[in-house]
Amino acid sequence: MAPVLLLASATVAAFLLRMRAAPEPARLLPAADGYLYVNLQPLRLMGVIGKNPPPIHEPEYEEFVRETGFQFERDLDEAAFAIHVPPRPVDAEPAAGAVRPFPRYSEVFRGHFDSKRAAGYFRKIARSVETYREVEIYNLPMEGRTVRVGLLGVGVAAVSNTDGPRAIHFMIDGYKEVALPFGGPPLLREYYSHVPLGSLVWGMARLTNEQGKGTPLLLPGGFDLLFPSDTVLVASARYTTAIQFKAEAFTASPEMAKQLVDQADAFLAIFRSLETSMNPSGTDPDVKAFFASLQIQQYKNRAELTASVPPGFLKKAFAEPPVQVVGGGEPEVSPKPTPRPRPRKR
Repeated sequence: MAPVLLLASATVAAFLLRMRAAPEPARLLPAADGYLYVNLQPLRLMGVIGKNPPPIHEPEYEEFVRETGFQFERDLDEAAFAIHVPPRPVDAEPAAGAVRPFPRYSEVFRGHFDSKRAAGYFRKIARSVETYREVEIYNLPMEGRTVRVGLLGVGVAAVSNTDGPRAIHFMIDGYKEVALPFGGPPLLREYYSHVPLGSLVWGMARLTNEQGKGTPLLLPGGFDLLFPSDTVLVASARYTTAIQFKAEAFTASPEMAKQLVDQADAFLAIFRSLETSMNPSGTDPDVKAFFASLQIQQYKNRAELTASVPPGFLKKAFAEPPVQVVGGGEPEVSPKPTPRPRPRKR
């Protein structure tokens, strides 16, 4: 009896651990400054995406779909991204007109594709092909850099455009070793527990720089929200009856968290004032519910923003502005200016 109970307990513990583990595509990613994960399977099951993929216009993408049979809108299930931010010099200001290098990315994709057709396509367009642990790595020239692609297994592909092959080698190693539930890069292991269960989209990033200054985040309307140095931001969205959005900022001290909350409160006051312009009569329940749901709170060294976004609000937010109607119900038309008479030539 005891061995049976021990086995049952171990099975339950493993199941609970797996439930709170980050998805495997994210666990395979290398160490980075930020991560983003998207799960498209529930959206496809609900018929939100995939039924009618948009028409293809880019010639290169058309060729990719034709050669591989894979279309992202229809066949991609999960995608995980690692964001590698290039270091900034600390001993000198950047030269005038100098362009800072763009971030590099490592990605893991899981979906439905024909491995043989995909391998044939990448082999055809690759500048060179290397083999690492029995996985072919296709080196693709793209915009002055090398994009490395490796087909890890059935329906799983790794991509990276970092300077060297170290990142894609790391992802191949992780896949070969069967990533454990408690594995993954350090930032993910430490903060994934703050991602709510059932989140379809989530991301996290360490907001820091070499100068020790705060990191600005551009908000709608051109406002900057300044995060204290070495803040970790975790944001997520999941769908129940509405889109539940949550963002948590983990700061170094309660004082820093309070500064962030005070900034956010000021911005929320501005955003709530928009309700009057978007919902002048006060009768639109979706607009009213969204602005009423915006909340910012402090928990010691953590600032938390939550919001509930009704599906109807998204449709209204991205719809064209309504036509103003006056008098007997005809659209208001601005009168044309009366043309000035031109002076006669003498």
